[in-house]
Amino acid sequence: MSNYQILKRLYFDYTQKYLKNIILSVFFTVLLAGSTSAVAYLLDPAIKQLFIEQNKELIYVIPSLIVLAFTVKGASLYLARVIMINVSQEVRKDVQVDMFKSLLNADTKLIDKKHSGKFITNLTNDVDMITSLVSTAILNLFKDSLTLIGLLLVMFYQNWKLALVAIIMIPLASTAAKSLGKRIGKVTTQQMGKAGILTSYLIEIFQNHKLIKIFQKETYEQNRANEYLDNLKESNKKIGVVFVRASPIMEFLTGIMIAFLIFYSAKLISANELGVGNFFSFLAAMMLAYQPVRSLATLNITIQQGLSGARRVLPIIDDVPEIKEVQKPNELIVTQGKINFDNVSFNYSEDEKTTLNSINLEIPGEKMTALVGHSGAGKSTILNLIPRFYNVDKGDIKIDGQSINEATIFSLRKNISLVSQDTTLFDDTIKNNIFYANRDASQKEIEDAANYSFASEFIEKLPHKFDTLIGENGVRLSGGEKQRLSIARAILKKSPIILLDEATSSLDADTENKIQKAISFLTKGRTTIVIAHRLSTILNSDKIYVIDKGQVAGEGKHDDLLKSSEIYKNFYEKQIRKS
Repeated sequence: MSNYQILKRLYFDYTQKYLKNIILSVFFTVLLAGSTSAVAYLLDPAIKQLFIEQNKELIYVIPSLIVLAFTVKGASLYLARVIMINVSQEVRKDVQVDMFKSLLNADTKLIDKKHSGKFITNLTNDVDMITSLVSTAILNLFKDSLTLIGLLLVMFYQNWKLALVAIIMIPLASTAAKSLGKRIGKVTTQQMGKAGILTSYLIEIFQNHKLIKIFQKETYEQNRANEYLDNLKESNKKIGVVFVRASPIMEFLTGIMIAFLIFYSAKLISANELGVGNFFSFLAAMMLAYQPVRSLATLNITIQQGLSGARRVLPIIDDVPEIKEVQKPNELIVTQGKINFDNVSFNYSEDEKTTLNSINLEIPGEKMTALVGHSGAGKSTILNLIPRFYNVDKGDIKIDGQSINEATIFSLRKNISLVSQDTTLFDDTIKNNIFYANRDASQKEIEDAANYSFASEFIEKLPHKFDTLIGENGVRLSGGEKQRLSIARAILKKSPIILLDEATSSLDADTENKIQKAISFLTKGRTTIVIAHRLSTILNSDKIYVIDKGQVAGEGKHDDLLKSSEIYKNFYEKQIRKS
């Protein structure tokens, strides 16, 4: 998008609704401009009436007017800024809400492609830049433009010749600022990219701190951190240097202008074309104009930074998920829970080889079906396709004869529970982690779910029981305890279809028997698809599919597969030898 398109988009989507507040802020900037100009104007009568003519009648009036002008100036600036701060924070929230909504509804494929740290940087730093564009840029544009216009009127009123000379500085400053603005937009993009890399790295450090310690990689990671921090430091230096580069340019231009004006004013005073009072009033107006001119000259930098942030945030907000519903979707009605894969093909990206190739599966309803195969064979992919975490490339998946592509996503996922080896828990209480599955559940239902999953055994030993905080992703719990909470959550959801992805892989021998009982309760009378490397956990499955290289390499019950499938037989014999 062009700069104009981005600004237009930001206006109509985020700032137009606060137009009344912005207009009110502009009103106060008009008062600010008028009071600032009044300060400069009052110096003329002050010098003439009080110092030259020594008019005693105005000795209290003029100072009082000056105090009033400064009071109005201060109050107007305060109110204008407060209003725009409120507007900018509302805009900030609106942008973050839209971005967060987009990320929540985004395809799993999109989330997988980009590190979470970079999304965090987009949600924080980039949105901060957009906020600055809305608040600082809009306020300064009106405040400084109106103030400059008011001061120029005072300058022209006092002496039009000097005013013409003074305004030469404005286009010179604007030209310099335009060049700096382009430069700042480029280095800001680089800086935000490096900030995103650093945020991603920090997340990985916190997640893998035990791994770093056990492999004694503290020094290695410190060196990596130093490299990332050095890169970010250099980017920040560039931004800082570009920002301050405007100062010497403005100081140089101002110095030349003041020197020339003093020289020229002396000639005009000598020729009786300019009074001393007029000169001081003009000089005050010009000195007061220095700040708005400088602010306007650097305004382009803030605008370029905001545009740079918007270029990274708006595409995320505008992302259209591939996983979407047909125009008139149907509510999925699960009766038996029979699932069919009809010639399903799928690959994660065009660059990768096909993960599933014309898969045909008949998964009986209200029974347990197991998937067996080497790592990378496509077993987890099969599970991920059922709740439509990904769309199939070819073929169709049906539940009780209903295509999942024609059902509402809500009704589809409402009927499915997933328990995986990578247990995901929130940094919250045990109760809220179970409660997450069904926000309408009663306390008794939560306790029952904990009992059936054998989670109550360890919950009752905790100091605050169900109100115990478990830390980030359940860091204060053992692997078996986390898995039991995950099963309790699935029990509470009461879904007719259960997906188990290596659900017992992280369990120790002492808890495996209890977990198997919990899973038996969870899956009783429900359609269950289970992936397990330990064949002992699936020997009694109603059906077993052998998946190899994205295709079905065998199907049947345990005894049948020992005779008909060489892959399954090898799996079984290896595990028998290990045990």
